[in-house]
Amino acid sequence: MDEILKYFPNLTDIQKEQFAKLDFLYHDWNEKINVISRKDIDALYTKHILHSLGIAKIMKFEPGTYVLDVGTGGGFPGVPLAILFPETRFYLIDVIAKKIKVVQGVVDALELKNVKAEQMRAENVKGDFDFIVSRAVTNMPDFVSWVKTKIKKQQKHALKNGILYLKGGDLTEELAAFPKATEYNLADFFEDEFFETKKVVHLPLKFVV
Repeated sequence: MDEILKYFPNLTDIQKEQFAKLDFLYHDWNEKINVISRKDIDALYTKHILHSLGIAKIMKFEPGTYVLDVGTGGGFPGVPLAILFPETRFYLIDVIAKKIKVVQGVVDALELKNVKAEQMRAENVKGDFDFIVSRAVTNMPDFVSWVKTKIKKQQKHALKNGILYLKGGDLTEELAAFPKATEYNLADFFEDEFFETKKVVHLPLKFVV
């Protein structure tokens, strides 16, 4: 929790309380339904929560923004982002029902009114979104093929509508087909060595469709 406050010092009391509750909630749910590896659950705030919030170092979502989180797993990056941006609407999807059960349990416990969670394939999602976020569920070409028709044309941010993707390692080959993709190194924002190879990739709308 100290890490969250270090990098996001302007949280409201409600947000601090919600972030603090995540430790108990995920440990509790992980005993019933294993959605986070044993070695990672003890590093929850660094490897999952703060990692998810890396997107917030690149993008400050405006009120009324619609965000789709594809392959959310246990709720990352969607749940931490929903806490940080309470006036942004988040739609969290995953194909695995038990993962969505965990997400819904966490969302209910935190009383997050800006989150909808559903078992759903990305290809079957109806509607469109300002941004689509995810944490390395697949390679970028496949991910783009899933979501390229689901991004709004109308802009409300300086950063163009599109994909915000959390990935690690050398992405040169994977992004070769997307010359307008921008990589942001999370090591520029967070000190922990975990972030040395971690990035946020922004792929704007007009180069997706």
